[in-house]
Parts: sequence; C-alpha cells; structure tokens
Amino acid sequence: MADERARPELPPVVARMWGREPVSRRGPKPSLDLARITTAAMEIADAEGLSSVSMSSVAARLGVAPMSLYRYVGSKDELLVAMLDAVSEEPPPLGDLSRREYLYAWTKANADLLVSRPWTLSIARGGPPMGPRGLRWLDRLLAALADTPLHEGEKIGIATTLSGYALSQASLIIALAPERVGPHLPPSSTVYGELLAELVDEESYPALTRAVRGQAFVADPSDWYGQDTDFRFGLDLLLDGIEALIARRTPSADTRT
Repeated sequence: MADERARPELPPVVARMWGREPVSRRGPKPSLDLARITTAAMEIADAEGLSSVSMSSVAARLGVAPMSLYRYVGSKDELLVAMLDAVSEEPPPLGDLSRREYLYAWTKANADLLVSRPWTLSIARGGPPMGPRGLRWLDRLLAALADTPLHEGEKIGIATTLSGYALSQASLIIALAPERVGPHLPPSSTVYGELLAELVDEESYPALTRAVRGQAFVADPSDWYGQDTDFRFGLDLLLDGIEALIARRTPSADTRT
C-alpha cells in the first residue's frame, strides 16, 4: 500500500481568505468578518502607515473589543497577509498581447500597485502569495508562459524574478519620492551624481569616475519611472534573458526532423 502523506492543514487566516471556514448554522450571524477587518486595517495603513495598524487600532475603528478580532485573525502577522491579498487588484488580462508584452505589463502593474500603497512593500517581502487574488497573479503569468518549452519550475522562477524586480523598483521610487527624502539622502540622482563627483577620483574609482563624467546620474529616477525608460531598461534585460532561455529550450528544425 502506497504511503500517503497527510495533507497539510491550511493556516486559519488562509482558509478564511478562501472561504473555507466552517459556517455555523446556530446562533446569530456574526457582526464581523475578515473582509470588514481587513478593510478597516487598510484604511488605517493608507492614512497613517503600516506601523499604526494593530489589533487594538483596528478594533477601535470597528467599534469592537480587540478580542473580537481573534476569531477571524490570530495575530497581526495574519492580518497583514490578509491585507496584502485584499489590496491586490485583478492582474492584467492577456488579451492579444504577445508573451513579452504581457510579461512587461504584468511586472509594471505589480510595481504600480506597490507604489500606490507604499505600506504593501514590507508585507510583500514576507513571502509568496497565499490568497486567492495573489495566486491569480501567479496563475496569469504562468498562463502567459504556457506555450513555451520551459518546465514548470522555470516558469515559477520567472514569476519570482519578475516579482522581485517589481518590488525593488517600487522600493526605489518610493524612497526617492520628494515627500520622503530627508536631509540624509540626496533629493535626486542628479544631485547624487554631483556628490559622487566630489568624493571619487580616477585613481581609486576609475570606472565610477567614468560613469559620473558620462552623466550616468543626470536623470531623476522618479522622472524615469514616469517616462517608463529606466523601468523598461532594467526589465528588458530580464525579458531578453527569458527569451534567450526559451530559445535554448526550443528544439531546432534539424532536431525535429
């Protein structure tokens, strides 16, 4: 008889996100649910930042006792997982886009979402998606790669790489936003380049000196993002690599005959 492994038990908050929590037919209908709790938490995060989100602050916003929340979320960490999934919009439709165009649109939309809600950054770094919305993003990207000869592990690797790129670019854009830059950071890459010109010399930093003299830091990254050039440049490097991998995995005409 084959050895059957026990199916892993879903974390309670994940089960609730998927609507798999057993529903009791007895007693009055609960006045709370996970959707109301996550909505209240997101409103606090939007207005005051993620550090202001706590079980007590969410409970106060809902007008209930903090202990009332623990029936739906066991901890703040669970609440953050639910918040990230709740804030996710639908992924871009594949439509008539080519594979490369879709991978670009998917990654750009991912970054746009993070930039629009900066508090999502720290949650997104915590691990892979578990909720229905987050997994829909993963599913759509895998669908865009369905007609390639890549094996499924490589497709997941591509999703992880593009998600990481979106996260790093969103982090940079948010960090350099004018309202966030403090006195300890240069307000633009142009000023950063000017500071480097004062610090580096050709003998100790020959390559960096050439970059500074070549005006490599003249543009402002916040402008690059709006014009789509800097974001696209880095992403094109990744997409070129993905296309090269697909080409290597595709049998040649000579091999097929």
